[in-house]
Amino acid sequence: MDEPERTAAGSALTTLILDLFRLNNRMLTSGDRLVAGLGLTSARWQVLGTVGASQRPQPVAWLARDMGANRQNVQRIVNDLAKEGLVAFAANPHHRRAQLVVLTEKGRETFNAAMRLQAPWASGLAEGLEITDIETTHRVMKALLQKLEGNEGGEELG
Repeated sequence: MDEPERTAAGSALTTLILDLFRLNNRMLTSGDRLVAGLGLTSARWQVLGTVGASQRPQPVAWLARDMGANRQNVQRIVNDLAKEGLVAFAANPHHRRAQLVVLTEKGRETFNAAMRLQAPWASGLAEGLEITDIETTHRVMKALLQKLEGNEGGEELG
């Protein structure tokens, strides 16, 4: 089978993407370990953070969109968090069935506890890395994200 032709940049990006997949898996595993004592997983932590960072309460579909995640997966996690008293549902004046998700006091305390664990963890990971390299990597990731988000229909780029 013939390999499809790639530009040099396309080959470099492919290598980066494969390493990003591995990094994502390691980050999730490490995050799970970090917040396990709080009864969280990386996924629950991410949802709590998205709810807490919202300027106003949002329905699950909007939270999923902001996270770049599947609505059904976010709904399942929100339901679990609600059972544990970390989030609650509020009436949505704009849509009867799409309730708003709000952080409870327990949810805010749990999220803040997770962030207290995250600070030294992130600082340890950043040790030995140049800030300019981190910032450059972030710019590249944001540029790729913008390209992908502008291509939601799945048509070929190029």
